Parts: sequence; C-alpha cells; structure tokens
Amino acid sequence: MISVSVVGASGYSGIELLKILVRHPGVRIDRIFANSSAGKHLAEVAPFFNKSFDRELELYSVDKIVKSDLIFIALPSGEAMNLVPAMLSAGKRVIDLGGDFRLQDISLYERYYKRTHSAAALLKQSVYGLPEWNSSQIQSASLVANPGCYPTSAILPLAPLLKEGIIDSNGIAVSSLSGVSGAGRSSSLEMSFAEVNESVRAYKVGTHQHIPEIKTALELLSNMQVKLTFVPHLLPITRGIYTSTYAMLKKPVTEQTVLAAYEKYYSAAPFVRYSATAIPEIKNVAHTNFIDMGFRINQEDGQLVVLSAIDNLIKGAAGQAVQNMNIMFGIHETEGLK
Repeated sequence: MISVSVVGASGYSGIELLKILVRHPGVRIDRIFANSSAGKHLAEVAPFFNKSFDRELELYSVDKIVKSDLIFIALPSGEAMNLVPAMLSAGKRVIDLGGDFRLQDISLYERYYKRTHSAAALLKQSVYGLPEWNSSQIQSASLVANPGCYPTSAILPLAPLLKEGIIDSNGIAVSSLSGVSGAGRSSSLEMSFAEVNESVRAYKVGTHQHIPEIKTALELLSNMQVKLTFVPHLLPITRGIYTSTYAMLKKPVTEQTVLAAYEKYYSAAPFVRYSATAIPEIKNVAHTNFIDMGFRINQEDGQLVVLSAIDNLIKGAAGQAVQNMNIMFGIHETEGLK
C-alpha cells in the first residue's frame, strides 16, 4: 500500500487527483494540504466528497509528511520549487503537477515563467513524466515533473512522426483549444467562464510557458532541432483540450505509414488511441486518462494534419500523475485509472 499526501488538494487538479486516489486499491491517503482553504473540510470545498472522503485540509509543513511514501504537488508554478528540496531531503518521492521542474534549462524557465528558480540544482535530477516515452526513467525517479496539458496533447501525436522521419521538423504549427479549468481555480477575471462564454480567443501568443516544453521534449525524443509555432486558445467549456497540428511531409506517405509509426510506439500504451478514420472529440475523452488521435494527409500540398483530444484535468494533469505513480511503485500503470 502506497501512502500519499497531496499538497494543493483544493484546486481543480488536486480535487481530480483525490477523486482518483480514493478509489485506487493500492493507495492510502495520508494528509491533504491547502493554503487559503486550510482548516476547512474537503467536502466544504468539493461537495463530491461528502460522506465518502471528508478529511480536513491542513497547512503544509514538512514534518507532517513523515508517513508518506509519495507527495503530489498540485500547486501553481512557482510554488513547488520552494517545497521540493525539503521533501527530497526527507527521503520522499515527489510528483509535481506544476511547471517548476519540466525544463532543465534554467534560462528557458526564467524567460517563459518570468521568475527566478530557487531550486535550480534539482532540475537535472527531475524526470519528465511522459509515461509513453520515459517509463524506465520514471521507475527509479525521486522527482517526476508531470507534463503540461497542452504539451501532452501535442507531444504524443508528433513524437512518432518525427522519430520515423515522416514530417519535417521545421515549420510545425500547433493550435490548441482548452476549457477554462486549465487556468486553475484562482485564475483571473479574463479567464472566467463568464468572460470566455460564447467566444473563442487566443492568449499568450508567442509567450506561453508551454512553448519551450513542447519544443524541448520533441527535440530530446527525436534527436533533431524542432521549429514550431504554438498558439493556445480558450474554449467556452469547462474541461478538455483539442489540438490541431500541421506539419509538412518529408515525402509522400500513405495512411498505413502513419498508422505503422503510431503502432510502433503506442501499441502497448494503454491510454493512447489512434485512428486513420475517426476524428477525435473532447466528449469521448472527458473524465478519462485517454488521448485520442487522428490524422488526415493532404498529398497535393505535402501536408499532414494531426488531431488530438484529452481531458486537461485527467490525462493533462491528475490522471497522468497517477499513471506516473503506478510506474514509480511497480504497479500496472492502468491501476485506478480504468
């Protein structure tokens, strides 16, 4: 039985994480922590847990996690770097759902996240928690950086195509649309549903913090330089991400060529679904840890269009974090998620 604690348990990702953990047969939840909600019972913040898991939310301190094997940090980026050093010194394993340890290049982190990194010495130690590609490193990791939601939706469809030389690594365009829960529970007015409803708009064009994450991960996986454009949009729904990616083919290919690339890398991946005919839809992945992928080939213009859909709170956050936990502790990666 794995003993876990959750820091940031009252946010959207933290609540989704607890929903999964309370029904996971191999997990015992030790402590749950929050900041502004500390002192309240979880059911006050998330009535879903009333009479099922009504634990008090506590203010975090490192001495309260002595019984925990693993700590999940579900806090906004910029918070985990202040907590992780003490956790690792206490011999704990950590999964950070924020962005503090995803980029090993500190200059990229400070440029895109616009803050100084206070735990830069740990960046080289962290493992990028993309289970479909980094499972062996995740198994032995003490610190796992859970991928961002947008990057998950873009990296998984693109990586096999780059690895197999199907698409050009230059001029890739990624357009993603996200539900407003991706901005977090304490986001600004402009990210609220009332402001987004009945409209769609791009934001952080050219400056979004997930740009270097997508680029860096693809370069490491493909061993080639990648040039891409990433534009995120807010969609007037609560949850889900829909990503359309456009890339130039290196040479004419058939549907079978693309399917063979996905089969080569994802045939044993339990949460990756791909098709040459079906068009992904958010409604088919909502509340699940699946990513659905589809594609269309434009032979006349030598272009490949790849489409993907995920639940930003599950495969893009809490579900992928539990998938990583399972791998770290030698449990089948689907445990508690199917």
